[in-house]
Amino acid sequence: MRFYDTARREVLDFTPGRVVTMYTCGITPYDATHVGHAATYLLYDVVQRRLRDEGYRTLCVRNVTDVDDDLLRKARELGIGYLDLAAREVARFDSDMKALGMLPAFSEPRATSAIHDILGFIGMVIDRGHAYQAGGAVYFDVASFEHFGQVSHLGRDEMLKLSAERGGNPDDPVKRDPLDFVLWQPSAPDEPSWPSSWGPGRPGWHIECSALALRELGTSIDLHGGGSDLIYPHHECEAAQSEAAIGERFVRRWLHAPMVELDGVKMSKSLGNLVFVSDLVRDWDPMAVRLAILDHSYRAPWSWHDGLLTVATDRLARWRAAGSGDAALDAVRAAIDEDLDFPGAIGAIDRAAAAGRGVGLAAALLGVDVTSG
Repeated sequence: MRFYDTARREVLDFTPGRVVTMYTCGITPYDATHVGHAATYLLYDVVQRRLRDEGYRTLCVRNVTDVDDDLLRKARELGIGYLDLAAREVARFDSDMKALGMLPAFSEPRATSAIHDILGFIGMVIDRGHAYQAGGAVYFDVASFEHFGQVSHLGRDEMLKLSAERGGNPDDPVKRDPLDFVLWQPSAPDEPSWPSSWGPGRPGWHIECSALALRELGTSIDLHGGGSDLIYPHHECEAAQSEAAIGERFVRRWLHAPMVELDGVKMSKSLGNLVFVSDLVRDWDPMAVRLAILDHSYRAPWSWHDGLLTVATDRLARWRAAGSGDAALDAVRAAIDEDLDFPGAIGAIDRAAAAGRGVGLAAALLGVDVTSG
C-alpha cells in the first residue's frame, strides 16, 4: 500500500508490522456528525479493511474530546451539563457510524478518562525542559523543540494566523512566544476542574491525544491523522509534545482527509452549512451515502451536492443486481494499494457489474453491502 504522507510530503510505501497501530482524532461531541467527519472515518475504515484483507491486525483508536472549549461553550448556551451534551451527541455519532457500516474502533477513549495520564504526561514534558508555568497555566515552549513545524511545514506567519482562527490564543500575554500552546489551564467557575501540581484546572486541547495514544497504543504509532484542518495546530502540537516527552518519533505515517465543501463553499459551523449524516441516512440508503462520500480523491477538497446521492443510488442498484461474486476484487485491491484510489476502485466494480459479473466481495472491501436493500 502507498499513500501521501502529510509530514514527508510525498507518496510513500506503508510497510507496518503484522499488528498495525492507528489513531484518528474523533469528535468533540457538541454537534452531529457531518459529511466531513464521515469522509475522514471512511478513509481509515477502508484502509483497515484492505490491511485486514492482507492478514494484518489493525488497532484503530478514535478518541472522544468530552472536555473542550467548544463543548463547554455549547453546553453553557443550552443550559445543560457538558457530559449530558456529550452523551447525547456520542450516541448520535455511534448511530451514524453503524448506519454507514464502519468497523468498530479498537478503543474509543474519552478525554475525561485520561486526566491521570494527562497529568503524568505534562510532568514528563516539564521534566525534559519543554514546558513552563505562567499565569496559572502550563505551556509548551515551542522554542525548545527544534522540529516544530515538521508535520505542517508552515511558516511562522501562517501558524500565527491559524492559531488565532483555531483556538490557539496567540495574543495570550503570559506566553513566552505567541505560538506556545497550553497543556494545562485554570478552569472558569462554571467549568469542570481537576486538582494538579500546577493548580486546579483542565487539560488543553492537544494534550489528550498524546496521552491517550501513549496509553492505548504505545510510544510510536504506525498511522495517525484526521481531517486536514487538524494538521495545524492540533497535529503539529501533538507531535511536538509527544516527541519532547518520549524522545522518539511519535508517528511513522501521517494520513489526512480533505475538507468537504457544500456547493463550492467550505462547510463550517459558523456558516451553518453542514450536511449531517443523521439526516442523510434517514432519507437515503446508508450504503448509497457511503458510496457518495467514497467516490472522491483523499488528496484534494471536494464539494458535496445532492446529485451525488442520486448517482450513488443508481450505482448501488446496479451492483446489487449483479449479485455476489469476486469479480473486480483484484482490481479493487490494486486501486486501494496505489495511493488509495477509491474512485478507481469504484470504477472497476462498475465495469464488472455492467458485464453482469457478481461484485459482492469487491464491494465489501469498500465496506459496501450489496446483499440487502
